[in-house]
Amino acid sequence: MQLTEHTPGNYYFIQSVGPGHVTLQGITYHQSLVVGAHLLETSWEVPSMEALTADHLDILIKYQPEVIILGQGVTQRFPDPAVFHLCHTQGIGLECMTLEAACRTFNVLMSENRRALLGILFPIIQ
Repeated sequence: MQLTEHTPGNYYFIQSVGPGHVTLQGITYHQSLVVGAHLLETSWEVPSMEALTADHLDILIKYQPEVIILGQGVTQRFPDPAVFHLCHTQGIGLECMTLEAACRTFNVLMSENRRALLGILFPIIQ
């Protein structure tokens, strides 16, 4: 699904998303990653929402975003309640969405200059 065909500003944004991939600034990724306005972490090794732990959020929480959006697959899934608790104690919102919804929401938040991070979860293929 093509999300945008023009560059909306001086920040990362999701151009397109499809089964098993996302495209940012003309580069397609097939692995789990973290995206922020000026952050791209391509070595975030989280295989699924169910496998996500509070420890996986360390890289995200250190940036103190207003909200963390987690996106995976075509069915909405949720991590362990400890993940929600960690974000709540840090004053950070946590939203879990399908991959397409998460990417669209992230782009909107970036256009509003919000402090948001997007965690994209793709299965690790061995």
